[in-house]
Amino acid sequence: MDPEGFKSKMSNLNFGNVMAAAARDYQKEMLNNEKAATSSTANEDFDLDELMDDPELEKLHADRIAALKKKSEKRQALQRQGHGEYRDISEGDFLGEVTGTEKVVCHFYHREFYRCKIMDKHLKSLAPCHLDTKFIRLDAENSPFFVTKLGVKTLPCVILFSKGIAVDRLVGFQDLGAKDDFTTARLEKLLIKKGIINERKREEDDEEETGNGYNSRSVRSSVNHDSDSD
Repeated sequence: MDPEGFKSKMSNLNFGNVMAAAARDYQKEMLNNEKAATSSTANEDFDLDELMDDPELEKLHADRIAALKKKSEKRQALQRQGHGEYRDISEGDFLGEVTGTEKVVCHFYHREFYRCKIMDKHLKSLAPCHLDTKFIRLDAENSPFFVTKLGVKTLPCVILFSKGIAVDRLVGFQDLGAKDDFTTARLEKLLIKKGIINERKREEDDEEETGNGYNSRSVRSSVNHDSDSD
């Protein structure tokens, strides 16, 4: 037998055995990985099924849906009563407006007074952000009966009503630094302090400020300034 030929055959045989063993090991590893993946998926499916059947989670979900529905129904009911916007009313509508809901902010204004226009802009910004409170305005010049009855002598005059009773008022800008450039946020904090509007939650701030353009801004104008007027 040729020694060199024998070596060559043995070498080829050893190489073939190594490759076959490697192929078997590779196939075995692939099978193990596939089994592990199948087992993991089955466990995930099992866990998901357990979560879907969890009575506590189902109750939390149902409670959340019920709370959202109740909130939506309340919002719609308030909007039907005129909440969520800053509206003009007539003297004939006044009693029905202030007695028909729990909290009302009513601005007695004069259409030509500069400071009344400033107050209008702030109240218009706040109305959509505080749905629990109604925001309205009444032309003082065309409402002599209630101007006299409520003792309105200086404009702007913002009267705060709770359950149909006048509980407080803002006369001119005395409580707002006696300056025309106060911010909407300052007026908002004052009304919260007086209890006529509620402090908003942070998520409500983000949503409503984005939608309504209220950004704690001050209102400025180049129009000639009218003083608080008797």
